Amino acid sequence: MHTTSLKVRTYECDTYGHVNNAVYLHYLEVARGHFLEDRGLDYQALVASGFGIWVAEAKITYLSPALPGEELVVTSEPHDSGAAWAVLKQTITGREGRQVLTALIKLVWVGSGGRPTRIPSEWRQKLLTEA
Repeated sequence: MHTTSLKVRTYECDTYGHVNNAVYLHYLEVARGHFLEDRGLDYQALVASGFGIWVAEAKITYLSPALPGEELVVTSEPHDSGAAWAVLKQTITGREGRQVLTALIKLVWVGSGGRPTRIPSEWRQKLLTEA
């Protein structure tokens, strides 16, 4: 499991005074980038070699609002996988461990033509093995 800490900025909040739902996708993406780096996976090198990782599905359950200035912790961990895809489970918690949301993010590996392709074995091992 990997953790990333973020602080809610006021401009990320909507007229109700809490984080706008769409902003959580940014938080999850930032955390996924840190998750890959932490596992020794260089996304830019992957792109340069003709591959990409695209988000194919995002299932998000919003549990409680995050507020301006609040420190959030995003956890990311492998959840499931197939030949050309992997699902990460991501959770955001706020003050006093309060769950803000849970998400299952399906990532698909694509080749240079944008078609799904097998996850390279070196990536599969680093990505899906519990750290």
